[in-house]
Amino acid sequence: MMQKIERLLRAMSGLTREEFATLAALKTPIQIQDFIDALPMNFEREGDTQRSPRAVLRARECHCIEGALLAAAALWIRGEKPLIMDLSARMGRGDVDHVVALYERNGAWGAVSKTNHAVLRFRDPIYRSPRELAASYFNEWFLPSGEKTLECYSRPLDLRRYGTDWITSGENLWHIADALASAQHYDLVPRGNWRFVRRADAMERSAGSVPEWPTSINLE
Repeated sequence: MMQKIERLLRAMSGLTREEFATLAALKTPIQIQDFIDALPMNFEREGDTQRSPRAVLRARECHCIEGALLAAAALWIRGEKPLIMDLSARMGRGDVDHVVALYERNGAWGAVSKTNHAVLRFRDPIYRSPRELAASYFNEWFLPSGEKTLECYSRPLDLRRYGTDWITSGENLWHIADALASAQHYDLVPRGNWRFVRRADAMERSAGSVPEWPTSINLE
């Protein structure tokens, strides 16, 4: 029975036997995170990319949203919803957004995160809501100057709305990135409270500056 179910899932996903086996072997969010951590960072040296999970498996590298999509596909194969969430930086501060894959355990939320930073990483399933999870990134999200810039988070995007083509597409998935960017976002900082936010201190900036994969381009 399980073999029939796996064949059906593989046929629906469009993945090859080998590709499906790679993702199906990742049985927990921790295993998914370990797999994604082992992939080198995609620094887009040949231009912007928005790779599908299949393209990530073949390139053997990914950046944040590509890692989130791969994690979502692996979670879907395990029978969980393929959810991703955007964490958005303040406009005009020279920072970029970050995308994570969400998972839920016993009513609590966690996240799988591909990042080159020392701190914007995996989240255990201890948060009561996506908002609470998003807020857990706030104090760790800052520019080299120490200015904190995490402003808001998106409504989780359920990738089932796109069928299964996104898993194996050979094209960049700009439509998913656009949908995530245009999804409803919710502010984290109460109105008028930005003036009370403390800059990261020298110790925090030092710890946050350590990259996992060295590059001279950027850290996201």
